[in-house]
Amino acid sequence: MSQLHQAALTFIKNIGPSLAKSLVSYFGGAEEVFNAPRAKWMRVPGIGEKTVAQMDMSAALSRAEEELKFIEKHKIEAIFYTDSNYPKRLKNCNDSPVLLYSKGNANLNSQHIINIVGTRNATDYGKLLCRQLVEELQAYNVLVVSGLALGIDVAAHKECVKLNVPTVGVLAHGLDRIYPSQNRQIAEKMLDNGGLLTEYPSGTIPDRENFPQRNRIVAGIADATIVVEAGIKGGALITAEIANSYNRDVFAFPGRVGDAFSEGCNFLIRNNKAALLTCAADLAYILGWEKTDDTKPVVEQLMLPIDLSADERLIFEILQQHKTPLAIDDLTIKANMATSQLAMNLLNMEMQGFIRSLPGKTYRIS
Repeated sequence: MSQLHQAALTFIKNIGPSLAKSLVSYFGGAEEVFNAPRAKWMRVPGIGEKTVAQMDMSAALSRAEEELKFIEKHKIEAIFYTDSNYPKRLKNCNDSPVLLYSKGNANLNSQHIINIVGTRNATDYGKLLCRQLVEELQAYNVLVVSGLALGIDVAAHKECVKLNVPTVGVLAHGLDRIYPSQNRQIAEKMLDNGGLLTEYPSGTIPDRENFPQRNRIVAGIADATIVVEAGIKGGALITAEIANSYNRDVFAFPGRVGDAFSEGCNFLIRNNKAALLTCAADLAYILGWEKTDDTKPVVEQLMLPIDLSADERLIFEILQQHKTPLAIDDLTIKANMATSQLAMNLLNMEMQGFIRSLPGKTYRIS
């Protein structure tokens, strides 16, 4: 049974995710890894005599059998990294887990996925930001991921449950427990619209070193990381750093100067490790998201230029004729307008919401 071998792969001593993927690629599958002779193992890059000597294949298979019984009993899904329902964003990360254990009904490949992270000592300000953010995200068909920790994490999960926004908690332990225990009730409610996710098998306790490992899943599974409130040290900044290493967008809400629980956010913004965020609209704008209920009629778009000057109307009409965004250099030529004059008009139109600027100094109709 291939699922048995897929699970057993994660129980082989001294074999991490990257090496496990190399083995599957080299031998052609998880089952083939276990059927290969020891001599062939020695030819795999990264595998040495010491690793081979310490391997206990029968123990790994035995432990995997126990785990399969556990997941079947508790209706948990095991997702191997080659499965079609494995999170595609996470799969692009070189250190992504080989196997994930998922409980609930979440679509881990939703169109829009963001994670919300922050301090365990959330203030009223942080909780308010969470509430406002999730309320505004409702319109964007988004899946919200966090770590089910105390503070900002659980505040985000609770707001999602309240507003029926799908939410997933990524755990630093097995699915046979909930840590911290006071979050058990909200964790159970999350199973109705979202769920729980972990790379750790049953029996794994929430050891300190598991949390930074867990954070790479939180960062890798999402389009963007949002730091709501954070001190200068802690898991939220680790998650932001990992997200940056994956070339994912990172956003942070600014806080008051001198506020201990906003120091981390202000640090990220100051050092260009996060974009400043004031509301969900900022996020949607930068990521290019459209509202799911956006049924703005075409007639309304045609009426917008009434408020524009002659130069602005010319720019608007040029952009309207092009389905793809236009670069500022092309606009200069087509509008026969000086770059400085064009830039001023573009800024004015953008401030009024008629057009949008996109990466690479390109523009399109809003």
